[in-house]
Amino acid sequence: MLEDRMAAARPITPAIGQQPSPPEAAASWPAAYPQGYAVVDVETTGLARDDRIVSAAVYRLDTHGEVEDHWYTLVNPERDPGPVWIHGLTSDMLAAAPLFPEIVPELSKRLEGRVLVAHNAMFDWSMIAREYARAEAEAPVRQRLCTIALSKELRLPLPNHKLESLAAHYGVTQQHAHHALDDARVLAEAFRPSLRLAAQANLRLPLLACQPLTEWSDGPAPRQRTAAPAYRPTTWRPSRKRPACPYPNPGRYEPGARLVQGMRVAFSGDTSVDRELLEDRAIEAGLHVATSVSRLTSLLVTNDPGARTSKTAKAASFGTPVIDEAAFMQLLQDVAPAPASG
Repeated sequence: MLEDRMAAARPITPAIGQQPSPPEAAASWPAAYPQGYAVVDVETTGLARDDRIVSAAVYRLDTHGEVEDHWYTLVNPERDPGPVWIHGLTSDMLAAAPLFPEIVPELSKRLEGRVLVAHNAMFDWSMIAREYARAEAEAPVRQRLCTIALSKELRLPLPNHKLESLAAHYGVTQQHAHHALDDARVLAEAFRPSLRLAAQANLRLPLLACQPLTEWSDGPAPRQRTAAPAYRPTTWRPSRKRPACPYPNPGRYEPGARLVQGMRVAFSGDTSVDRELLEDRAIEAGLHVATSVSRLTSLLVTNDPGARTSKTAKAASFGTPVIDEAAFMQLLQDVAPAPASG
């Protein structure tokens, strides 16, 4: 286990009390469920594509969500640590930490053969995959499970999608928010009862495939130092103008069919994945992200179709198809190319 260099400065109690599984658990447990999980949390220098990991924690859980062990390390990002006011890690604290390539063997051992579990798993997975690619290695992860998506499948009565709300629902006490080890502990403790509820209902887990990156290129983009903080707490990155969609609008989305490049997609309401990241994914897939709903809109994505927002009202009046975020994320994995013109 790598040394926890934060232990003296920020003591936490990472252990989770083991609770014996009910006698009937093995008999009633869905056979298709994964054999093990790696509950992960990473703290980073920021939220953009070129940002780096500064600390990582993994709780390994067995088939029924019982804790097997945990691990934590700092990581030297070889750059400014970013929002110190959030994660509390200064350049001096990270100077003697291992580089990411040095932790790859230990991290890989803890991820191997397990489903990666995280709160907003797409972000944690993308950061890990990029770090592995920079290290010229491949992350041994094939599936991920987002606890936000799982809580929606379970219809948990949460006021929002924050980790603190999920923790409060299960009576889990958080000691140090934005400390990777404590966030991973809290998530592991909240994931266990969610997993058992899903098993009792024989619910299909919202597993998504992970496609490791095989190459990476870091451009010369030094971070500018300014007197004011360069990070905005409500967004991934500064506002920027979206590129024009190069494909013509092929029309409405047909339920059950594939998305097609050029379709106009609008978003409404809260999303588990940061809105800008979701829009980036859509644009990269060749879709047109619209800021409003019109007769030309192909699809509206919302997790709360019953909410009387201007977008849902217009979608209803125009007959615009409406799907939730999870379904949209699935469709994004296989977007059909734009029809050949002329």
